[in-house]
Amino acid sequence: MNNTVKKVGAGSVDKLQKILGTFDENLNIIMRELGVLIRVDGVTFVIEGAEEKTVQAASVIESLLTLAENGETVDKGRVQYCIELGLDGKAQDITKLSSGTVAITYRGKPIKCKTVGQKKYVDSIKRNTVTFGIGPAGTGKTYLAVCLAVQAMKQKQADKIILTRPAVEAGEKLGFLPGDLQTKVDPYLRPLYDALQEMLGLETYTKLMERGSIEIAPLAYMRGRTLSNSFVILDEAQNTTREQMKMFLTRLGDGSKMVITGDVTQIDLPNGKSSGLEHAATVLKEVDGVGIMYLTDKDVVRNPLVMQIVRAYDKDDKRRLTNADGRKADE
Repeated sequence: MNNTVKKVGAGSVDKLQKILGTFDENLNIIMRELGVLIRVDGVTFVIEGAEEKTVQAASVIESLLTLAENGETVDKGRVQYCIELGLDGKAQDITKLSSGTVAITYRGKPIKCKTVGQKKYVDSIKRNTVTFGIGPAGTGKTYLAVCLAVQAMKQKQADKIILTRPAVEAGEKLGFLPGDLQTKVDPYLRPLYDALQEMLGLETYTKLMERGSIEIAPLAYMRGRTLSNSFVILDEAQNTTREQMKMFLTRLGDGSKMVITGDVTQIDLPNGKSSGLEHAATVLKEVDGVGIMYLTDKDVVRNPLVMQIVRAYDKDDKRRLTNADGRKADE
């Protein structure tokens, strides 16, 4: 098969170096993943390989250049993500990330969407009254929701932030933990505390907690209440029952917004109990004002290894399901 040669101009030495990475690390990842050869001629990338692969590699480099032009960090995670888009023929989608900052932390750090899936999720939260964010660990579901909640409070769009999650974990029961109820539920709510403190700073966060403008409580505390003029986040929603999910959703009051996040591959409910998150995503998908957003392993923004871990477990789950179906057919 004849090789094809494509050229992509970086435009400047600075952008060229950003794409290359330390000791050409980024370039080596692209060559390894796509099976092409890439060399640098001045400030131009010269790509050689099979036609389809050279086209994909060129699109990946162009998308990385777009990130560099927007002042974004071009690290291994971003390179891997752009390769994923390139393999799907969607490398140009990276331009959707060029606009807008989700929030600013108290230290002045801008929070931006790092994947197209995250951008769609954030847009859904802004557009809808209720948004479900469903996806694996590391996709930023909870963190982005907390960022938007803080922004809503700062912009006087919400008087209160309410964060809740079911106190259900694998193999553990609250009664066996030491201390009063607040002490017992704190470990379950820790990720929410951490995200809020990063956005607000410890001093502001403490004042808002003392004033009652931020409330963090287990899901059971929501029963019987009407949540008005609030930004409400239900985290780890895969561990709600159908009854709990219905109870929570019907707490919605005037001027409020709800975000429900969870990972349906990590359900810790007792056997025989179906997930309220899975059920709600099915029955509410046609309801106006409700957004159902699915994030995937491609939206994982932690260490790039997390993406591979998620995929390995998904592959194993599919294998187990296939084997189980085969056994049933034989019976």
